[in-house]
Amino acid sequence: MSAATLAEVLGRLPSPTHPDLLVGTDTGDDAMVWRRTDGPALVATTDFFTPIVDDARTWGRIAATNAASDVYAMGGTPRFALNLVAWPSELDLDLLTEVLQGGAEAASRGGWIVGGGHTIDVAEPLYGQAVIGDIDPDRILTNAGAHPGDVLILTQPIGTGLVATAVKRSEPADIAPGGRFHELYEAAVASMVTLNDVASRAALDADASSCTDVTGFGLLGHLHKLALASGVRAVVDPAEVPTFAGAWDLITEGFVPGGTGRNLEFVSDHLDAGGHDDAFVTMLADPQTSGGLLFTCTPERAEAALTALGDAGLRAEDIGEIISVGDGRAGDLLLR
Repeated sequence: MSAATLAEVLGRLPSPTHPDLLVGTDTGDDAMVWRRTDGPALVATTDFFTPIVDDARTWGRIAATNAASDVYAMGGTPRFALNLVAWPSELDLDLLTEVLQGGAEAASRGGWIVGGGHTIDVAEPLYGQAVIGDIDPDRILTNAGAHPGDVLILTQPIGTGLVATAVKRSEPADIAPGGRFHELYEAAVASMVTLNDVASRAALDADASSCTDVTGFGLLGHLHKLALASGVRAVVDPAEVPTFAGAWDLITEGFVPGGTGRNLEFVSDHLDAGGHDDAFVTMLADPQTSGGLLFTCTPERAEAALTALGDAGLRAEDIGEIISVGDGRAGDLLLR
């Protein structure tokens, strides 16, 4: 579902309120947070999707990693999860076993327990998890706290939507070792199964003022939501945004997912492309799966955060800054 459609539907519903609901739906944050009187607060989220790679176990790993990402984006730690499975009856159950094993592997790496779940019989397979974690109520990261003067830190490269589209439209030999997309595919998969635990700790250590993960709405879509919730504008330097080697060629070859157009439509009224060509804008709107975190912090804290992220093997970059509304509007995005 596009960000615009989702916003329209949610706008028809009353916003949930409760004294113990610390983070709800008001600003479109990544997960809900619930206060407990006897310890850390609870943070809860869910996500699931259709296969984006041909290997069942890899799909399971990516889906579970992606599901937990929203907990990390809030500054929390995943503790347990329930599997969400939609499975066609004619598909081999050995494949489903592989999917669930992949999800269990991701959970094991992240330290959360998969304690059950639910399955239904459908025409198209879906897999994901509902993930529950805990969080310090005094250190919750939301998308609503960015300040003018903060810098924007992106912790992983973008381009997974382009890669996934190329995989779907190509022959298996193109992805196999020696194939033209093999190295690009391997890099994208390695990124999509990377937990955002290190990135979350870096954001907390940097006293991040806001944070979100970059997933289906693309970098521009999620940044727009962050800037809008924070009452600020954002400036992005496209040349500083990390991408996968070879991903730009996929734009030229036409491997652009349909979600890109919907993402651009969502931000079009708030985007000043600054003379950049369509390829740059397309890349920044590419819908991501299990992407990195995007957080804001002061320039003084950014250098240490980037060093810590780099030492952990992440391709993090300072990609821009937060500016005041000035003569613009909250949520405006300017490409430098």
